Amino acid sequence: MVPALPPTPLLQPLPSTQNIGDSIFPKLGQAGLDVLNYDLALTVARPGTPQIQAEVTLLLTATRPLPQIRLDVVGPTVSSVRWNGRAVPFRTDSNAQKLLVSLPAPLLPGVRGNLTVRYAGTPGTVRDPDFNFPVNLGWQSVPAEGATAGANFTLSEPNGTRTFLPSNDHPSDKATFTTRITVPVGFIGAASGVQVAQTGVSGGPQTFVFSQAQPIPTYALAIHVNKFERVESPAVPVGVGGSPVQRRDYFPLGTPQPTRDAYIRTAEMMRVLSDWFGPYPFSAYGVAVVTPPLPALETATLSTMPVSSSREPVALHELAHQWFGNDISPADWSDVWLNEGFATYAELLWAEAQGEDGQEMAARWWNSLDRGGTRPLVARRAEQLFDLSAYRRGALALHALRVAIGDDSFRTFVQTYAARYSGGTVRTADLLALARTQTGSAGEAALRLWIESPTLPPLPVVP
Repeated sequence: MVPALPPTPLLQPLPSTQNIGDSIFPKLGQAGLDVLNYDLALTVARPGTPQIQAEVTLLLTATRPLPQIRLDVVGPTVSSVRWNGRAVPFRTDSNAQKLLVSLPAPLLPGVRGNLTVRYAGTPGTVRDPDFNFPVNLGWQSVPAEGATAGANFTLSEPNGTRTFLPSNDHPSDKATFTTRITVPVGFIGAASGVQVAQTGVSGGPQTFVFSQAQPIPTYALAIHVNKFERVESPAVPVGVGGSPVQRRDYFPLGTPQPTRDAYIRTAEMMRVLSDWFGPYPFSAYGVAVVTPPLPALETATLSTMPVSSSREPVALHELAHQWFGNDISPADWSDVWLNEGFATYAELLWAEAQGEDGQEMAARWWNSLDRGGTRPLVARRAEQLFDLSAYRRGALALHALRVAIGDDSFRTFVQTYAARYSGGTVRTADLLALARTQTGSAGEAALRLWIESPTLPPLPVVP
């Protein structure tokens, strides 16, 4: 049960001179640091085991003078650090879970530099704050069993990327990625973005290179290693300006047809959601199927989909996150309902497109909250990040706005929101401000009631 909480003003980041000051994870990130790109070269010599070997070059700039770089890291041993090609002093603070790098001169605003970190070993352990899933976040290892090959993949939301990648591991600092995955012969590497190269000698290790050209939060980085079948589908013309979106899915060898069937209608889903949300924001989309019974995750351009979650509504939900979560990201983890509410409401929009009764679905959500308890939408602690209120109450807040202003105005509002914040970050206050200017007092009031009320508001009913 989620207890009802008293009303509280929207949380602001905690003041900090070093860390970003997230309301839920105050130790994450470095204030003033702006990572523009990660160029990661990752070797997985024995798929299915946790050990990795890697080198990453971060293209950095700053918003204030930084004499020291403080990256989030927990796990593999760092062996060397270079700043613009020259070795520099560093140390790992295991208590703060930071890699501390001393620069020869402060990094100044507007100046760029390259920080290269070489590391190897076993990724670290970060527990999932949603206790419904007693798993570790970040780098996942699936041992070989019988005829089934070993596999590895990432499952990092909210704060697990630091287990395998020294990073500014907070969604307020989004970046582009180049990911180079070297694997033994017979295995395939896959990552967020578009594959731009495959190199290697016949019969030897292969390196798969992916470019993620649009900025994404670190937790949304997908990396997969397995004996995959890569299935190409026709491009879907729903990208920015009607550009074609590359379609590719990765299925472990021997994946049964019922699992694959959950993704047959992906192109249709993309068309329906683009009609409501505006153009699909990336250059590619697909899924990578994994075998452990873990939660699905909307890793950018390549959703991570367990066999147990390979169902149409889940596939639709993770696709919607490409707009809300990956393209538009929360500036503070307390506002994660902005991700989950939109993605859950997308399930209703899809159901209506199939001729189902959306109001009936909204009523089921309301009844579940009425039975189980609810809270205001801005989270106050980690256990609330992915509870039913974040998903269903968040979706009902959007439904209330739609009921208050009508379908046409709601479509315009959502597309304006998606376009205005594309590639950036957002707070709950930003959504409310946009509702005030775009929909007037009626729309803002309907939305604000669901965001802030300590009790469950009445079910919004379509006239």
